[in-house]
Amino acid sequence: MIKSELIQKIAEENPHLYQRDVERIVGTIFDEIVEAMAAGKRVELRGFGAFSVKKREARTGRNPRTGETVKVEEKYVPFFKTGKRLRDRLNGK
Repeated sequence: MIKSELIQKIAEENPHLYQRDVERIVGTIFDEIVEAMAAGKRVELRGFGAFSVKKREARTGRNPRTGETVKVEEKYVPFFKTGKRLRDRLNGK
């Protein structure tokens, strides 16, 4: 599912809301998740999962084509851990 499909589904299930308002709501939710993660905070949606940021230390890597040693700088990467309800649903429980 992509963002526009999510907006369409919410708009169909809530005919009293204008589509532009649904777009603004969904956009605001995603923006807030991004802002919280950019600030290093954890975002938890009960039953769905938790988004957090993990730090990857600097390391020495290899270029797969040439085999040459490459220095990889430290960086922060997003991490998602599924909630119990989602995990159970995916496993047919």
